[in-house]
Amino acid sequence: MLESYTIGALARQAGVNVETIRYYQRRGLIGEPRRPPGGIRRYGEPHAERLRFIRQAQALGFSLEEVKELLALEDGQHCREAERLGAIKLAAVRERLGQLRRVERALAALVDQCHRNAGRVRCPLMAALGAGRAVNPHAQRSDGGE
Repeated sequence: MLESYTIGALARQAGVNVETIRYYQRRGLIGEPRRPPGGIRRYGEPHAERLRFIRQAQALGFSLEEVKELLALEDGQHCREAERLGAIKLAAVRERLGQLRRVERALAALVDQCHRNAGRVRCPLMAALGAGRAVNPHAQRSDGGE
């Protein structure tokens, strides 16, 4: 016999909130089964699988709009298009990592200056933040690295 769930049981099985399922339904990410006369809607394993897919895609950084695009390719016959979407996301992740590395270097340098400052002058971190010169996460390094 096929597994069937109420919306609450589906939410628990998939590890999401009932309102999340309803939100996904409004966004067109998951279907809403018909309500039988005098009964309650029953969700099947395909609904649970789709919820897991959505959660995994979000964990990889895909927005709900991007997830919707991926779901349109779910028959498995559009690998090149899925690859293209994945490559776009990967490029965005790499760009963000580069920005975070630049922020890390700037913050580490300021913290080091604070440590070496020992109260002799105004805190270097606070001064840099106040002057708007602490970091530009979008700036590229002059040596071409990140």
